[in-house]
Amino acid sequence: MEHTFSETFDVIVVGAGHAGVEAALAASRMGSKTLLATINLDMLAFMPCNPSIGGSAKGIVVREIDALGGEMGKNIDKTYIQMKMLNTGKGPAVRALRAQADKHLYAEEMKKTVEQEENLTLRQSMIDDILVEDGQVVGVLTATGQKYGARAVVITTGTALRGEIILGELKYSSGPNNSLASVTLADNLVKHGLEIGRFKTGTPPRVKGSTIDYSVTEVQPGDTKPNHFSFMSKDEDYITDQVDCWLTYTNADSHDLIKKNLHRAPMFSGVVKGVGPRYCPSIEDKIVRFADKERHQLFLEPEGRHTDEVYVQGLSTSLPEDVQRELIHSVKGLENAEMMRTGYAIEYDIVLPHQLRATLETKVISGLFTAGQTNGTSGYEEAAGQGIIAGINAALKVQGKPEFILKRSDAYIGVMIDDLVTKGTLEPYRLLTSRAEYRLILRHDNADMRLTPLGRQVGLVDDERWNAFEIKKNQFDNELTRLDTVKLKPVKETNERIQSLGFKSLTDAMTAKAFMRRPEIDYKVATDFVGPAAEDLDSKVIELLETEIKYEGYINKALDQVDKMKRMEEKRIPANIDWDAIDSIATEARQKFKKINPETIGQASRISGVNPADISILMVYLEGNNKARRNLDK
Repeated sequence: MEHTFSETFDVIVVGAGHAGVEAALAASRMGSKTLLATINLDMLAFMPCNPSIGGSAKGIVVREIDALGGEMGKNIDKTYIQMKMLNTGKGPAVRALRAQADKHLYAEEMKKTVEQEENLTLRQSMIDDILVEDGQVVGVLTATGQKYGARAVVITTGTALRGEIILGELKYSSGPNNSLASVTLADNLVKHGLEIGRFKTGTPPRVKGSTIDYSVTEVQPGDTKPNHFSFMSKDEDYITDQVDCWLTYTNADSHDLIKKNLHRAPMFSGVVKGVGPRYCPSIEDKIVRFADKERHQLFLEPEGRHTDEVYVQGLSTSLPEDVQRELIHSVKGLENAEMMRTGYAIEYDIVLPHQLRATLETKVISGLFTAGQTNGTSGYEEAAGQGIIAGINAALKVQGKPEFILKRSDAYIGVMIDDLVTKGTLEPYRLLTSRAEYRLILRHDNADMRLTPLGRQVGLVDDERWNAFEIKKNQFDNELTRLDTVKLKPVKETNERIQSLGFKSLTDAMTAKAFMRRPEIDYKVATDFVGPAAEDLDSKVIELLETEIKYEGYINKALDQVDKMKRMEEKRIPANIDWDAIDSIATEARQKFKKINPETIGQASRISGVNPADISILMVYLEGNNKARRNLDK
């Protein structure tokens, strides 16, 4: 069918949430003429749920997005009201930043960035259909009948895809925060051959800050030591005038109230059909699942400097409004709190992610990509991480360049995407540090070392960022070499100084690097003995040096595992393989292979239900085919 387009673009991004803005910015910054279409311009990069960015694992994802040249880290560094490093008492592999955002300022600043970007057109428009010819995307159709042409389309509709809000007995069509739902597009994705699932998430009520009795709650301040999400942010710009959060708890009265009203809870009355998030359950779900717990934490989080709304984290619910009000008043400090917005549940459609390649391109339609909650994830950070990868690959496809895939050993983003496309998900997917087998090399502090060179290769890292990175890397490399060269000798004066500090004296000469492997010896102590670096080092370079040196043995073991897995990842599986032609593999493995169509032996080995024996048989089969092909060539 011939289409007449009113405008033509290289890439069209549908939806302007956290995935959409990263996808559109990435594609446009790589030189592709891009359209970012959204139902409501006022919802661009909006936070319909918690007013925060980062957290365990998620904070590392934000650093990875920044290292690649994305925007989320820079934007939250401009708009936070509190910054905090989590898990400081634990090892470096699980440390991560979390920031409370001024949610309205965050959206405003991101919108300003998008509006000022060259090659990027921002438009309020509802997309009803994807236009496809011979299995290739050619454009989109709007609700007003406009046709826009494109060689790549990225769908990032979040929870708006056939969204329905549920509040007590009330259920109505809606996207997040009472925005319009995208219904026709959901129907048309099915028409195009995509398999759709149904998920549910929710949000807690908001209360008026001036009606809270903070004197009976526990204060949760931010950090005084500077920290940033973006590698380009400077310590002197760190905001010290931070806004406190507060901690309170549910109690026996709260729990009794919920139990008495479970028959009115959509979660248990059969109104909610979608599968909810395991790691962020509603309060009514928590009371049922953890009946032995006497109380649950509730964090009172201000939504910004210029609003009195406070987000009650931990109280996500779809109970009726009157029950929500009573529930709030049962909590210490909230006895007289005024509820400004009710909590609610939202059900929405997702594209089941086993239908995607690791580039986030659909297997069914060439040039069609999906990212964010559309793929079954939860969280702004997971969405943004997928968005930047989808945007990069959409631009590369249009430009005829090789695709961009992050491996599990490259980034948490790579772990997430591999989990989605290889294992699928039966519930809203949330990143956890435990999902990453290489988490010691996927740290908060080294995201730029891992990913900035890759961002530079695809054209997302500009000269200013690249120059800053090279300076940091040279400082790190030079100082690491120096510390591995200069030695401490077991002479009397040195040992007396070491003993005076309470440390064990030397018996043999050792390098400063080896000296720093001692748990009690940090960089400052070591350089007191061997002298300072040739130039002043940034605190982040010192942090990186200490971690790399102290955990070197564990890091090297992890890198050895990466090398072994790399060989499996390099063994490609032909796209046209006939799975039925492989004798002896288990029936379950054959079914999974047909469903997912893994692209490498490594990916095949990670599919749930596939055993090592199945992989061995597959490798023998592929080697036999390769030999037969080589003989034919002779």
